[in-house]
Parts: sequence; structure tokens; C-alpha cells
Amino acid sequence: FHFRRAQALQLRVGDTITLFGQPRLVGGGPEFAHPEYTVGDREPQLEAALTPVYPVTEGMGQSTMRNLTQQALTYLAQNPPEDLLTGLPSNSPSIADSIKFLHRPPPNAHISAIIAGEHPAQLRLALEELVAHQISLLSRRARTRQKIAISVASQGKLASAISAGLPFELTAAQARVCSEILDDLRKSTPMLRLLQGDVGSGKTLVAAITASHMVEAGHQVALMAPTELLSEQHFSGFQTWFEPLGVRTLWLTGQVKGKARQTALESIEAGEVNIVIGTHALFQDTVIFKSLGLVLVDEQHRFGVNQRLSLTQRGLNEITPHQLTMTATPIPRTLSMVAYADLDCSTIDELPPGRKPITTVLIDNERRQSVIERVGNACQQGRQAYWVCALIEESEALDANAAEVTAAHLTEALPNLRIGLLHGRVASQEKAEIMAAFAKGDLDILVATTVIEVGVDVPNASLMIIENAERFGLAQLHQLRGRVGRGAVESHCLLMYQSPLSQTARDRLTVMRESQDGFVLAEKDLEIRGPGEVLGTRQTGVSSFRVAQLPEHDYLLEQAQSMASNIVNTDAARAEKIEQRWTRTLEAFAHV
Repeated sequence: FHFRRAQALQLRVGDTITLFGQPRLVGGGPEFAHPEYTVGDREPQLEAALTPVYPVTEGMGQSTMRNLTQQALTYLAQNPPEDLLTGLPSNSPSIADSIKFLHRPPPNAHISAIIAGEHPAQLRLALEELVAHQISLLSRRARTRQKIAISVASQGKLASAISAGLPFELTAAQARVCSEILDDLRKSTPMLRLLQGDVGSGKTLVAAITASHMVEAGHQVALMAPTELLSEQHFSGFQTWFEPLGVRTLWLTGQVKGKARQTALESIEAGEVNIVIGTHALFQDTVIFKSLGLVLVDEQHRFGVNQRLSLTQRGLNEITPHQLTMTATPIPRTLSMVAYADLDCSTIDELPPGRKPITTVLIDNERRQSVIERVGNACQQGRQAYWVCALIEESEALDANAAEVTAAHLTEALPNLRIGLLHGRVASQEKAEIMAAFAKGDLDILVATTVIEVGVDVPNASLMIIENAERFGLAQLHQLRGRVGRGAVESHCLLMYQSPLSQTARDRLTVMRESQDGFVLAEKDLEIRGPGEVLGTRQTGVSSFRVAQLPEHDYLLEQAQSMASNIVNTDAARAEKIEQRWTRTLEAFAHV
């Protein structure tokens, strides 16, 4: 050890020191860095329990935390909390004993079980926490069911007209989901439905058909997307489908200002506009609908809870709009049970016929020049390519700079090709012009950041190059890859990576190469990154579990759901106690 002078002065030759810490071999002998120790008798009195090590912040050391915890445990022994779960095995520990065990495990405790989160004390607490979470979601669902929504009685004439104008037929899955949604719209309680499907499965068309029923019934529809680029793509598609039918659509974003904005707001309030499409600008107080009957939310995990709920509060005369949320990132069954238990779920589980598989290849960055040459040759033959630059930091400036450097390099290396550049700092109007040029074939290569991740549809684009692919999650890689493979030509996705790869990154890229099934990739993403990363921690509350761990405690979910449903239906007072015990506020958990 290396004692400070003040510590050394407290020691005498012959003193016995009891210590623990992490030993390491230095210079042929053991060394302890910052051990905890006590100076005492030759036969020290050891604690009757293992010593806990807590995560602490600056200004609060281990001894302070242990003292505070011991005070809490003493209080707990004198005031044991009520055991609120019934029907547990007779040998299940009480909640008080479970808490005490985790803070003061006996020396003979099964350490490996504790580390794995599988000790009965941990499972007792994890189960109650999951039950509390389910009760929270079921309570919200019950509150929603008490509200009133517009009961739609359309004959489906607009929907039939849209379908008749398509160059293809709906898939069986699309037709099934449309039927499920229409059943909800015919009820006088608000629809709360999640629509999920793989990339290219046709969710937007289902959303348009859903909107057509509400418009035919004489009410308005709002569609909210997370980015201007995606909202404009939706506007373009909805215009194509609805304008020939005499249905007026309007695009409203933060970029619409001045007199144009005032005119737009007046037409929305007067009911002259049937469908309003935009970004977060839709939930500003200045946007007043005459009769909002349906809210469509695309890429729902990108919005905060308050933003999503805000639009559903825009109905008039105590009317709550129906809500359909869409995600292009398939949600693993585990997470849908945890985070979306208050929603009905529809899944488009088949792709339109004729979609060609995408060949995915992993390529080391050292072969970059070879990739550039291959892309150049392909573009000379009339193909188009996306070249995506990785997000280096959470900084638009750095992100844009990386894309600009790449675009300049490609322009120099491929002087005969037309190269465009798209990133978050490009002005909205310029973005639209660049995308239009790429869609028309006036650009050969589009260098971009992840702004093109969702919604962009250019059938002639058949090459996707993703730089530093190891920096992306599986869901994002799958979304980017889904930008190609939409035309008649065979498509390729090149995942470039920087060696050496960590084992996690290698596993992720290997899974990408081997599978094009978004549902398979979603399960793998959960396995690799955990629920908070997959869904977005702040939006769902999933990662704020104190004891429960996903996916480790997946097998407790069905039991938790069953117990929560039974408690809510038979003992409202007990349900409230459980919810309040585990949630900081009653609204703390996943809202969509």
C-alpha cells in the first residue's frame, strides 16, 4: 500500500489491518489500489453480511451510503411494507426480506445467482416491479376508454377510389390491418393502435386508407412525422392519392412562415383542409382544427411523450381523436409487452410481391478506393447510389463536416459523375430540391447523413454504401438498407467498417449480412443493446426499472401481465398501492 502521511501516523508496528480491495501484481508483489481498511484487534470481528459496494457520486462515499442504507433497513424492520402480491409460492420471500437480502446478503449467499439477477429475492422484487409497470399501462388504457371519439360510418368510397388507382393490389396483410383499424374507427371510444411492419411493407398506404375513412366522414386528419424531409415525402404521397379525389392536403412545418402560415392556419381552423401533414409544428397552440378526428404519428419512438399526447388533446367538445402510431422499426415481442401494453397492435407481416432481396457485403475501410471504383462503374451504367456518412458525435456541425469532406473526395475521384450532398444543416428548400433531383435521376450519387434513414423512396437507387457501419445500431442499418431494393434492378448494400472491430460490432454486422428480416434484427438488437437503447430511454421508462432486467427477466412478463390484469379488475385500491410504490409519478411509464 501507499499510505498518506496522516494515515501512516495512525499505525503502529504490530497493528492488525483488515482490508478489502482489488489486488494486482506490481513488481513481483501484490498491491492494493485504494483499499478499504480498518485497524483493529488481532482477531477482527467480521460483519455478519457481505459488504455492499454502491454506485456513488462525488461527495458521497461508500461509508456514507452504507450508513444511510442501514438506517433505511432499520426503519424497514420496524415498519415492514405490505406484501401486495398474492398467489406467490409459499417459500417466496417477503418484500421486506428481499430488500434486506439484496443490501445485506449473508456470507454463504449464492453469489453467481445474485450477479445473474436470478436470486429469489431479486425475482420477487422484479416481478412486483413488472406488475406495477403493467398496472400503470392498463390504468392509462382504462382512462382512454372512458373518453369519447368520433364513430366513423363511412362507406369506404374514398378508400376504394385510392385502391382502384394503385398499379398493384394490397397485400393480404395490408387488407387485414386496414380491417382491424376500421373496426376501431367505428367505435365511439378512441383508437389507440400501434402499426408496425418491416421496411417497405406499405404502412404509409395503410395510413392513407385509414385517413380516407375519417375524411369521408367529414372530419380532419393530422399526420405528424419527426423530420421535414419525411413529412414532405408523406405530403407528396398523400397529394398523389387524395388531390384527384377532391381531398385537400396541406404541409405545415416550422419553415412555413408569415402570410403563408397565417393563411394555412385559417384554412385549417375553417375546416377547408382535410389532411394536415407536418412536423412538431402541428402541436403548437396556434394550430386549431375545426374537427380533428384522427391523428397519425409516424416513427413514434422519435417523439417525446408530451408531443405525442398533445395532438390527441386537440379535439373539440370533449372529443378525443383516434390515434394510429406507426413504426418502421419492428418492436420485439418482449418490448411490445412491456412498453406498449396499453395499445392494440397491428403487424404487416409480409412484403409486396416482386421485391428483390438486397445483397449485403462487409468491407474493410482499407478497401475504400476499390469501393469508389465499383460505385463509379455502376453509376456509369445508369445506377444511382446513396453514400451515408456515420454520425461521429451528437453534433450536426461535425456530422455535416464529415459528409462535406466525403462529397468533396468523391467529386475529385469521380469527376464525370453528378454528386449531391444532403445533411441536417442544409436548408429545407434546398433539401427538397436535392431530393427531387436525385429522384428524377439528375444526380448519380447522394452523399448524406442519416437524414435519409426513413421515408425516402427512389426506386432507381440500387446501391447503398454506409461508412463506419460499426457505429450504427441494427435497426438504423436496416432502415438505411431499406432505401434501396425498391426497383427492378438487383440492389447491393456495402457496410464499410474500421478495423479492428469489437466482438459486439462484429456480431451486429454479421447479423446484418445474414438477415433481411426486420423482426429478426429487432430481437438481435434488443439482445445486443438492451431495451433503453432500442426504444429510447426517456420516451418509455423501460430502462428506469430498478430491479427488473430485460431481456434477462423476459420469462416473468406473461405472469406480470396476468397478475396486473387480475388486480386491476378485482382490487383497484391494491392496484393503486402497487403503482404508487414503484412509480415516481402515475404517468412515468411508456406513453405513445
